[in-house]
Amino acid sequence: MTFDIPGACTLPAADRPLRLAEFDALFGTATRTVTAVSPTHARMRLTGPAGLEAAVRDLAARETACCSCFTFTVTPQAAAHGEALVLDVEVPAAHAAVLASLTERAAGATP
Repeated sequence: MTFDIPGACTLPAADRPLRLAEFDALFGTATRTVTAVSPTHARMRLTGPAGLEAAVRDLAARETACCSCFTFTVTPQAAAHGEALVLDVEVPAAHAAVLASLTERAAGATP
């Protein structure tokens, strides 16, 4: 993520605010619930227009490419309109504080 992950993040420092803004936009528009399943596992339920799943998968893939400590799992859900999905985010125990920060940020932006 764009939080302090010593030795685990290869995203150039100049690009980190842009990536954080992408996550903030996702959290602020699509995230409906955020649950800390465990200290190393968070679950978010998201809804949005068609294309949401592709956008989330793209963002998750790019984040995993630079911060290999994250594992993102996207599970599509039934939706009356647009798209719905569950995003599970997992990290090794050594990065639980980073996940906690991400979870707090997502929960704070939930519409």
